[in-house]
Amino acid sequence: MSTRRNLLIAGACFGAGALAYGLKPRKRLSLLGSAKMEAIVPVTIPGWSAELSEGMVKPKTEGLAAELYDEVVQRTYKGDADGADVMLLIAYGGLQSDLLQIHRPEVCYPALGFAIRSKKASTVQLPGGVALPVVRLVAVAGDRQENVVYWTRVGEALPTNNTDQREILLRTSFKGLIPDGVLVRSSIVHDDADEAFAVLDRFIPTMLSAVAADSRRALIGTDPAKVMRLAGA
Repeated sequence: MSTRRNLLIAGACFGAGALAYGLKPRKRLSLLGSAKMEAIVPVTIPGWSAELSEGMVKPKTEGLAAELYDEVVQRTYKGDADGADVMLLIAYGGLQSDLLQIHRPEVCYPALGFAIRSKKASTVQLPGGVALPVVRLVAVAGDRQENVVYWTRVGEALPTNNTDQREILLRTSFKGLIPDGVLVRSSIVHDDADEAFAVLDRFIPTMLSAVAADSRRALIGTDPAKVMRLAGA
């Protein structure tokens, strides 16, 4: 009886081990490929010109977080017509997992002393009728109000909250895939959130349209990029 029980236990352990091995991600899903984020996003786009920016809120890159981001691009774009300053931050990680995954701004800003005054899931309209899922934040520290529009891409998905992000990572893991991920965040320091968001709603489609069509999927995923290309953007 004892021998049979041991065999059953051993068989169960082997089956669990085989299942775990079968579920272990083994293939990378990278929409950026061998390119660099800094290279695919133009410094000058129609109506805007950019310079490097060091004074913006950025994801923590110490300790474990240092393994998360392979590249962080930060620029300030100035509007040629109205002089508006848009801060753009793009944080890219080639390997997303349950342990290493994009940190969302609603976590980063409070860690640096900001209070989140408002947060709302929304969309930004892109050429071709693409409704890009984004999150709109208003973060305040002292007399500084930063109005933020951001989105995240994990593999081919565009999650707007942590719950969806973890669920997507789990689904891709079951498929044996390790996806890459990107956070694209644009923001304006301004006391009027509505006015700031209106500028960002104009800036984002212009910026994405300026990216080469075959590189755009690294920012917004394959299908939205394809729709933009077919629309002539």
